[in-house]
Amino acid sequence: MKKATQCVQGGWTPKNGEPRVLPIYQSTTFKYDDSDKMARLFDLKDEGYFYTRLANPTNDSVARKIADLEGGVGAVLTSSGQAASFYSVFNICEAGDHLICSQTVYGGTFNLFGVTLKKLGIDCTFVNQDASDEEIEAAFRPNTKCFFGETLSNPGVQVFDIERFARIAHQHGVPLIVDNTFATPINCRPFEWGADIVVHSTTKYMDGHALTVGGVVVDGGTFDWAAHADKFPGLTLPDESYHGLVYAEKFGRAAYITKLVAQLMRDLGSIPSPMNAFLLNIGLETLHLRMPQHCKNAQAVAEFLEQHPQVAWVHYPGLKSDASYQLAQKYLPQGTCGVMSFGLKGTREDAVAFMDRLKMIAIVTHVADARSCILHPASHTHRQLTDEQLQAAGIASDLMRLSVGIEDKDDIIEDLRQALE
Repeated sequence: MKKATQCVQGGWTPKNGEPRVLPIYQSTTFKYDDSDKMARLFDLKDEGYFYTRLANPTNDSVARKIADLEGGVGAVLTSSGQAASFYSVFNICEAGDHLICSQTVYGGTFNLFGVTLKKLGIDCTFVNQDASDEEIEAAFRPNTKCFFGETLSNPGVQVFDIERFARIAHQHGVPLIVDNTFATPINCRPFEWGADIVVHSTTKYMDGHALTVGGVVVDGGTFDWAAHADKFPGLTLPDESYHGLVYAEKFGRAAYITKLVAQLMRDLGSIPSPMNAFLLNIGLETLHLRMPQHCKNAQAVAEFLEQHPQVAWVHYPGLKSDASYQLAQKYLPQGTCGVMSFGLKGTREDAVAFMDRLKMIAIVTHVADARSCILHPASHTHRQLTDEQLQAAGIASDLMRLSVGIEDKDDIIEDLRQALE
């Protein structure tokens, strides 16, 4: 099926007499008539449902739709985008391990990898994604287990050279994990460029209406874990908690995503409620319609800001003047997203005063939904970072992150104009 059809029809195929719309299976548990059937489910010998922390029909249907949209072999919904990023790494990293991450990632991810994972004994090196291959490769260690980046960085909206970093990661025997939240599979499918794992904060464009917090991990099924067995014992050696089962042998291309459910969801939880998955599915049904409108509006807004005398700079990959323009043409030729960053001529206080004068565009701790909104990352989402970390992440003190919604573009531009004037 084409992406538009997958958005509307994917994930749930009702049988004769079943509900046309995906039902909400609002139940913690599922009944069986004999003990052996339940035992086989616990041993991962059969597929089925027995407890919603591990699997739920509503959640699985929505995850399957997202996996199909991305072109993966399987996916798991999580309770937030942060949980998805954590699980994607923790599924293959343990105490004593190391990962590499682009330094321009979302501030919450930066803090998760740079601070919180250290408390679990996992070290992270942040690299400049514009550095040379030699500089990037110098960051790898014998215990490096993965490389992490964002298709479009938050909030700088820099385009990640997926093909390049997939090549570098694979040369060192590790998978590439890509956060595809801003681009969505409508505008970019990282697996087609060599990525191995994809994560999303479904809270953003996939939900699209600021209704539910959620995340997803998608397994591309492309990385050969057995070929690097010494690096990934969790996937290639017996799991004693499942009577010596070896994921890479038992589940093949779906080994990674099966282990994530069987171990991490079993032990840590972080599942979404079936109701939240149901609401996410409603958002997904119009994703293919909303993304082109976000991009169309954002292009017009970026061009307006670029020409305004009070605006010092604009970062939007759709602008020919943008440093990421050529990469955007390669990876996102149909459009990037509705998010951009810009700064005014003046002080940090001028930026705050400008935001306070906006009437329709709201100041909220959110991004990438139907309504236009704005944020000052240095004061809000990234305020936990030091000045040095902000600079390393490419976040200037005057940077404002504008998320352009699907309202009429003229109304969005007029609100910006009156606030600037």
